[in-house]
Amino acid sequence: MQTMADLRVLLDSLAKEDGVFSRVERGDAGSIEEHVYGLVLHAQEAWASYAIEGARGPASPADISGALKVISRQEALTVMTYLSAGDLVFPGRLRRDREHALHAAERVMRLMGWDSMWWTNIEPSETGHKWSPVSRFSFDGVVVGVGNGVILALLQVGED
Repeated sequence: MQTMADLRVLLDSLAKEDGVFSRVERGDAGSIEEHVYGLVLHAQEAWASYAIEGARGPASPADISGALKVISRQEALTVMTYLSAGDLVFPGRLRRDREHALHAAERVMRLMGWDSMWWTNIEPSETGHKWSPVSRFSFDGVVVGVGNGVILALLQVGED
């Protein structure tokens, strides 16, 4: 499916910076917790050396369920751009070109379709953010979307 291939390229582009991870696969809204949990496990393995000793993350997909809230497509665009270009640990610092992140996120939104549904665990702002943790890291933010038979997620983790 060309849409999946295009989405993978775009998500890889959005996850280019260290500490940002992505995942794209076939799926529906019934599998968002499993999808995010799989991505979190991947991030925790890749970033194991950065984790604070003894820190614990989710033990199952059910642990992630309560952290996610439904957001609009416009909010998802904002969160996706923020997770790709912003820095959860140092708000206001850019990790990459914001314009690239915005354009890539806009293309993701188009490919996911107008009927796509979105969730996140954060409320970003220029001065900081509020979040419900989904990983064992001190900082994390995820946006997950479902549309056109595809489920995707972008996750940023960090330690200070």
